[in-house]
Amino acid sequence: MHAIICPNCGKAFTIDEAGYADILKQVRDGDFEEQLRERLEAAERDKKNELKLAQANAEAERAKLLGELEQAKAETTSAVELAEAKLAAKLQDQLAEKAAEVEKLKASIQASEQSKQLAVIEATTRVEKERDRLRADLELAEAQKALGEKALQEKYEQQIKDRDDAIERLRDMKAKLSTKMVGETLEQHCEIEFNRIRATAFPNAYFEKDNDARTGSKGDYIFRDFAGTSAGGGASADGGAGTEIVSIMFEMKNESDATATKKKNEDFFKELDKDRTEKGCEYAVLVSLLEPDNELYNTGIVDVSHRYPKMYVVRPQFFIPIITVLRNAALGSLQYKRELELVKAQNVDITNFERDLDAFKSAFGKNYELASRRFGEAITEIDKAIERA
Repeated sequence: MHAIICPNCGKAFTIDEAGYADILKQVRDGDFEEQLRERLEAAERDKKNELKLAQANAEAERAKLLGELEQAKAETTSAVELAEAKLAAKLQDQLAEKAAEVEKLKASIQASEQSKQLAVIEATTRVEKERDRLRADLELAEAQKALGEKALQEKYEQQIKDRDDAIERLRDMKAKLSTKMVGETLEQHCEIEFNRIRATAFPNAYFEKDNDARTGSKGDYIFRDFAGTSAGGGASADGGAGTEIVSIMFEMKNESDATATKKKNEDFFKELDKDRTEKGCEYAVLVSLLEPDNELYNTGIVDVSHRYPKMYVVRPQFFIPIITVLRNAALGSLQYKRELELVKAQNVDITNFERDLDAFKSAFGKNYELASRRFGEAITEIDKAIERA
C-alpha cells in the first residue's frame, strides 16, 4: 500500500500497487498529451499567422517547428522521467519508513506477547504451587482428623470396655455380698479413695462417718475442709481449726442385683437434704450405684439442685472429683468467709464485754450499797458511843 497526499486539499490516502501504476501512467500520458496539445495549438496559431505573413517561408518554418517539436518531445520525456524517478524514490523512502515502523511494531507486539506469556506462566506457577500446598494441607488435615477420630474411637471403646468390665466386676461382687456388706463395701471404697490422697490433696480436711443421730437420722460421712491448720493438728466437725472452706454431707447407696424392691436415687434426696441441714453442711452428695441403666446418672456429676439446694448425685468414680470441684469453687469465697468469721468474733467479743460490764456494774452496785450501809452503821455506832461517853 502507498500513502499519497493530495496537493490541493492536503489529505492523505492510500492506493495499492495497481492503482499506483495506473496513476503514474495517467500522469505521464496526460501531461505529455496536454503539453503536446498546447504546443500544437501554439504552433498551429503561429503557422497560421506565418502563413498569413509569408507563404514562402512555410516549408522552412514547418521544418523548424518539427525540430522544435522533436526537441519538446525529448524535453517532455526527460522531465516526466525525472519526475517519475523522484516520485518513485520518494515513494521508496516512504515505503522503507513504513516497513521499518511495521517491523518495529511487530517487534513490540512480539515482546509484549512474550511478556504476557511469561506473566501468565508465572501466575500459573504460583497458583499451581498454592494449589499443591493447599492440597497437601488438606490431605494432612484429613489424615490428622482420621487419626484423631481413630484415637477417640479407640479411647471411647476402651472406656466403654473398662466401664463394662467394672460393671461386670461389680455385679460379680454384688452377687457374693449380703445387703449390709454391699453398702459397707461402697463406703469402704470411698473412704479408701479419700485416704489415698488426703495427705497431698486435703491436708486440712475432716472426713469421718456421721455418728451423731441425736436428731433422729444421720448421713454416712461428713467432709469439712479448713484453711490454715491440718486435720491432724486438731481439725474437728465444729470448725474450730480455722475458717471452714467447704462442708459436704455424703450418703452412699448401693443394692444387690437380687434385691426384690429396687430403689431410685430420688428416694433418698429428702432425707439427705434433712441431714445436710441438721449437720450444718453446705452441700449434699449422694454416691450411688442405684439405677445402673439410667444414662442420666452414668454420664458424670448430676446436679439435682432443682429438687433440693446444693445437692449432687455421682457414681463412685466421681467421688474424688466432686470433692475437688466443690472445694475449688469454695476457695474463691474463702476471703469473704474469713472476714465474716472475724466480724462474728468481734461481735462475740463485744457481747462478752457488754455482759461482763453489766456484771461488773451489778456487783459494784451491790458492793457500793453494802459498803454505804456498813459505813452508815459505823457512823451511827460511833455517834452512839460518843453519846454514851
